[in-house]
Amino acid sequence: MPIGALMLLAGCGSHQETKKAPAPPMTITMDGFGSTAAGETVNLYTLSNTKGMEVKISTWGGDIVSVKVPGKGGKADDVVLGFDALDGYLKENPYFGAIVGRYGNRIGKGRFTLDGVTYRLATNNGANHLHGGLRGFDKQLWRAKEMPSAEGVRLDLTYTSKDGEEGYPGTLTATVSYTLLGNENALQIDYEAVTDKPTVVNLTNHSYFNLAGQGVGDILNHSVTILADRFTPVDSGLIPTGELKPVAGTPFDFRTPHTIGERIGAKDAQLAAGGGYDHNFVLNKPAGDLALAARVSEPTTGRVMEVLTTEPGVQFYTGNFLDGTLTGKAGKVYGKRSAFCLETQHFPDSPNQPEFPGTVLRPAGRYRSTTIYRFPAVP
Repeated sequence: MPIGALMLLAGCGSHQETKKAPAPPMTITMDGFGSTAAGETVNLYTLSNTKGMEVKISTWGGDIVSVKVPGKGGKADDVVLGFDALDGYLKENPYFGAIVGRYGNRIGKGRFTLDGVTYRLATNNGANHLHGGLRGFDKQLWRAKEMPSAEGVRLDLTYTSKDGEEGYPGTLTATVSYTLLGNENALQIDYEAVTDKPTVVNLTNHSYFNLAGQGVGDILNHSVTILADRFTPVDSGLIPTGELKPVAGTPFDFRTPHTIGERIGAKDAQLAAGGGYDHNFVLNKPAGDLALAARVSEPTTGRVMEVLTTEPGVQFYTGNFLDGTLTGKAGKVYGKRSAFCLETQHFPDSPNQPEFPGTVLRPAGRYRSTTIYRFPAVP
């Protein structure tokens, strides 16, 4: 073969090697996910970006069914607990991935007083009201709409809670927007709500995370940082006492990184009350400012999750009530402490705690809250 031909072939090969394949597009797709006992159709939306992240969201309960993010070597794993099929979400479960409302967390004795009127709520956690009651927002069918976004791919879910539902006053219309960002691996959740009567509202998401992968052992080796100087101690029913207690000198001091397992078994009255960590942390930032609240890292996969929020608090829960009786995705059994939650929120029992940040929404106002779960690139 002539030398010139060799040079031509070499040049063509070099050009082909440097040419980059086009990045996959950001997409949002919809599939059927089954139907409720009442015959209502439930859909499953899949959001994907160009960075290797994929999120699946159900219109039943607004459940985050799956979050796949890359780890070491680029291997993507699903890092949230849940079920492969809708049936698992229709049955009683510990709020896997759900939108929680009208009021996330607990309200003591299932009652509160607003403008001189005492409202009695459904009690579904002993004598207390938990996560919206017997049929909260996690057990409702949400209306879905794909929305344009310059930041990524966005899905809006809307639900209207009627006056008197679960005992709450006022008709409340809530919209929760899920945006999978395109410039980084991050899921942004924006909450909005309006009401026609004074009411209380505290919305959050209840995803259970295991950064090693859903169903892969426990989370005791995860290292946690929470940017909070204080937390809210609880009584035996996990209702805040009203105290804002300094974390200094306690197992609740996560201002510098500590593994979950390092102190979870310490002799501490608050750890005993929660069966581990199940407490609200008072964040070191002005309420309403979007800022870093917590950071979690997992050593075997190298994954890191950062939580940013406009909320004044975050509930850190370590899966203390998971007991191995639930079988989740891919046949994985979810044992004790096989996941953690970081639920951004106003404080538990705020309607009965005048010193806590207020949760009253009036007809002239609009409830707004933003939380971002961000997964920085793994080296």
